[in-house]
Amino acid sequence: MKFELVELADLSGPKTTIYSIYIDEDESTLFDIFLDENENSHRKEVLSILDKIDKIALDYGAERMFFKENEGKLGDLVCALYDSPESNLRLYCIRMGKTIIILGGGGYKSKMIRALQEDPKLTVENNIIRKFSEILYEKIKDGEIFWVDEMTLGGDFLIDTDE
Repeated sequence: MKFELVELADLSGPKTTIYSIYIDEDESTLFDIFLDENENSHRKEVLSILDKIDKIALDYGAERMFFKENEGKLGDLVCALYDSPESNLRLYCIRMGKTIIILGGGGYKSKMIRALQEDPKLTVENNIIRKFSEILYEKIKDGEIFWVDEMTLGGDFLIDTDE
């Protein structure tokens, strides 16, 4: 599997830099795919999520109040961004402090299920962002990806896992 980390300059702002991920030869980021899959069926929730991203990037930074934490393994920084407690749309991401968010994919989580593992789509989306988080951590540890300043990552954003 191949990953490429990219900044979403149109969504980034003075408080938070927003990134997403290309996988393999996809021409859309995970976040773009999420938008395409949900813009018609969950338009109100998508607009609310975009509004939250805007507020995070421009006004508040990636404060904990915007995220449901611990959506991955302990310590992997995977969380879900959702528009409100009654929302059924989940967007998985990696929250790196208050200044960087890496947006993944997600989908609809029915109130009838308690855990994301009960939904095949959510399980796949969550596993992808978990895998990327694991690889990102190793790349940071090895110095291949690094903090340029408090809001910017640098280094080699093309990652080939040979899987």
